[in-house]
Amino acid sequence: MGKTIKKRVNIIGTVGLPPRYGGFETLTDNLVEHLSKDFDITVFCSSKFYKEKLKEYKGAKLEYILLNANGIESVAYDFLSMVKSLNKSDIMLVLGVSGCIALPIIKRFYKGKIVVNIDGLEWKRSKWNFLARSFLKLSEKFAVNYSDAVISDNKAIQEYVKKEYGKNSYLIAYGGDHLKKEELTKESLERFPFLKEEYALTVCRIEPENNIHLILEAFRKYKNMNYVIAGNFDLNEYGQELKKKYKNEKNIFMLNIYDRKILNQFRSHCKIYVHGHSAGGTNPSLVEAMNFGLPVIAYDVVFNRETTKNKAKYFKSADELVDILENLDPSELEKIGKEMFNIAKEEYTWAKIINKYKNLFNEV
Repeated sequence: MGKTIKKRVNIIGTVGLPPRYGGFETLTDNLVEHLSKDFDITVFCSSKFYKEKLKEYKGAKLEYILLNANGIESVAYDFLSMVKSLNKSDIMLVLGVSGCIALPIIKRFYKGKIVVNIDGLEWKRSKWNFLARSFLKLSEKFAVNYSDAVISDNKAIQEYVKKEYGKNSYLIAYGGDHLKKEELTKESLERFPFLKEEYALTVCRIEPENNIHLILEAFRKYKNMNYVIAGNFDLNEYGQELKKKYKNEKNIFMLNIYDRKILNQFRSHCKIYVHGHSAGGTNPSLVEAMNFGLPVIAYDVVFNRETTKNKAKYFKSADELVDILENLDPSELEKIGKEMFNIAKEEYTWAKIINKYKNLFNEV
């Protein structure tokens, strides 16, 4: 019997592997771990991000591009990755739309299939100016019209794609069960004394559309609970301004922490999880919180309601959040936490997500 030839899948659009930060990197890590035996996988990585350049990771080949995977350089980064994949892949899995502006050209020369996960509605993010938004909207249009299959990570995104472009897309979210509960270590308790008291938690990128300003303002007014937020405060002006404004609030702790072990300790022992994202689809950090069985209070947008099946608490303003915090009922919190956990176990396990990707790769 001849050796079975595996389909070659090239993954484009992430910072790379091993994963450090971000939902697409975690997704790629899980795809590689579970599908390398079925497919011949290559992952493009940003050489600017990795000092040590591994040639292989969990059975996948790693190829490096001398550009940043995020920001303005991401367009060229994705385009170069696509060009390098033209004769070396059967499927291009493109994560995000920024490089999809090039798909009309790529499609003319590529004999394989193009699958695009369009992520959230990137062009709606408030951090972009008019030109950037117009560019990203056009990229999204090309992503949908020039790919062989589109992935929506949320039912609301799926409905948007159908309404806006008249095209069906595959609904595939994210897993959250790669994280495990952790006991608080002696070192953590010494370093972060606030962990000895009740606290609310947020883990996210510090960007305007994640509504950090609303949440911080709510906890400035509501001082009966500590608020811990872990993210990249020093990366942009928005984060730096917030740090300056709220640094003297005794119950607010703004931390630049990426250590997964420490974040898991935070998640494992917080009283509530506050999720402020407004411009994405299914957000990985929300799915992770649900997997921990945390009671969720989320910003009131259709994506978050869809992810939590309308079973969380929702706010639209700092005052609404204060009102929720002032009326927290322990038995209701317990009920919400259980519901979040049950939804996560039903919808957001990696076994389920990976199987959907596997079926899709075989189908296209």
